[in-house]
Amino acid sequence: MKISQIQQDLREKKVSSVQLVEKFLEKIKKSDNNSFLEICKQSAIKKAKQFDQDKNFSLPLAGIPISIKDVICTEGIKTTAGSKMLENFIPPFSATVVEKLEDAGAIILGKNNCDEFAMGSSTENSAFKKTKNPWNKKYVPGGSSGGSAAAVAAKECVFSIGTDTGGSIRQPANFCGTVGLKPTFGRVSRFGLIAYGSSFDCAGPITNYVEDAAKVLEIISGKDEKDATTKKIPVEKFSENLQQNITGKKIAIITEFLNNKNLNSEIKKEIEMAAKTLEKCGAKITEISIPILEISVPTYYILVKSEASTNLARFDGIRFGKNLENIAEIRGEKFGPEVKRAIITGTFALSAGYADKFYQKATNARGKIIQNFAEIFKNFDAILSPVSPTTAFQFDEKNDPLQMYLADIFTVSANLAGIPGIAVPTKVLENNLPTGIQILGQQFNEKTILNIAWHLENNINFPQLKND
Repeated sequence: MKISQIQQDLREKKVSSVQLVEKFLEKIKKSDNNSFLEICKQSAIKKAKQFDQDKNFSLPLAGIPISIKDVICTEGIKTTAGSKMLENFIPPFSATVVEKLEDAGAIILGKNNCDEFAMGSSTENSAFKKTKNPWNKKYVPGGSSGGSAAAVAAKECVFSIGTDTGGSIRQPANFCGTVGLKPTFGRVSRFGLIAYGSSFDCAGPITNYVEDAAKVLEIISGKDEKDATTKKIPVEKFSENLQQNITGKKIAIITEFLNNKNLNSEIKKEIEMAAKTLEKCGAKITEISIPILEISVPTYYILVKSEASTNLARFDGIRFGKNLENIAEIRGEKFGPEVKRAIITGTFALSAGYADKFYQKATNARGKIIQNFAEIFKNFDAILSPVSPTTAFQFDEKNDPLQMYLADIFTVSANLAGIPGIAVPTKVLENNLPTGIQILGQQFNEKTILNIAWHLENNINFPQLKND
C-alpha cells in the first residue's frame, strides 16, 4: 500500500506499528532475495512500540518501516558499503538524509545490500552476497542500489533510500519494477554518504508509487550546512501537485537514445507507448537530437573513476580495516576487483602527462553536455527516454566491465548534467522481467517530472509483484 494508506490504517487501528514492523521483519527473515546486509530488529520494534504509545500522526512518516542503502551512514548501525574494508564499521553519526527520515517518524528495518562502494550495475560486486531480482531470481536486481530496489519490489519495506551516481537508483528500480527518483544534484544533502563520485552522488527514494517518491523527496530535501553543495532553494509540496493537468507540456524524445543499436525492441515499444499515453493526457511529444550524448559514457567514467580514486585514498588500513604492514597489502586484501579497477583507472587519468589528455577533455565534454541540456529545457518541460537498453540480465552474464558500463548509456547523462530523473515501471516482458521509462527534467524542477510520472503511472496500471 501507499504511505498514505498505511497511515490511514494506523489511525483507524486496523494495524499497530509493532504489527506492521513485525510483519516486515518476518518477511525479510523468510526471504532468500538477500536484500539486506543488516537487520535492526530490536531498535525497529522499540521505535514501533514508542509510536503506538505516542500516536504522533503529525509526523509525515509516522510508523512507516523503511530501509537504507548500506553506503549511507546510520549511527550505531553497521555500515559496510558492501566492502570488506568496512565490514565492522559502525558510524558514530547518521547521514542528514537518515536524520530527516527518523525525525519524520520513519522506522529503519535495516541496511540494504549494494555493489561495493556503490560501484556496479548489478549488485554482483558486493563483498558479502548477491541480491536476487524478486521478479525472477535467476536475474540480477540491477545496481548499485540493487538491495534497496529488490526489498521494495518484494514488499520487505515500504520504501528505501538509495544513491545514484550514474543511474544507481533508476536502473535497479527499472529492473525490479519500482519507482526510482534521482533528485537534482544539490537538492538532497550528501553528508553521511560514503562517497563514490563527489560531484555525481545523489541520495533518493525507491518506492512502489510516484506519490510516495514525492512525499519522501519533500522530507529529505533542503539546504544542509554540513554539505556545501546543497542549494538554498525552497522545498515544494511535490505530492500536492501530482494531479495537475499536463495539457500543453512539451516533452522531448532523444533520437540518439531511441535509435541506439543496443536498445531492446520491446523497450523501444514501451517508450513509444509512453509517448502516446502522455499525448492522450495532453502533452506534446517531439523527437530531438543531442549528438554529444553519444560520448556521455566515456566522459562519465573518466570523471567518476578519477573522483573515486581520490575518495578511496582514505581507506588505507589505518582508520578503517585491519592494520597490516603496508597500505598495498590492506587495499589488496580488502578491496574487490571493481574498486581496484576504479583506483587504477582514476589514478591514471589524473596522472602527470595524462590529466590533460583524459581528465581535462572529459571535464570540457561535461560542460558541453550541461549546456546542451540547459538549451533543451528552454523549449521543453521534460525528456522521455529508456532507463536501460535491456531488462535485467542473468548473474555472471556481463563479465566484461566495458559491457557493464555500456548498460548505463541512458542514465549517466543526468548525473553529468546534475538534472533530476525518475524511472517509472510500465510493463512486464518475457521471463517475467519488468521494464519502464525514464523522465528527465530541468535542474530543481522535480515537480514537473513527478507530475508527468504520476499521469503515466495512473494510465498504464503496472502490475505490482504478487507475493505473500
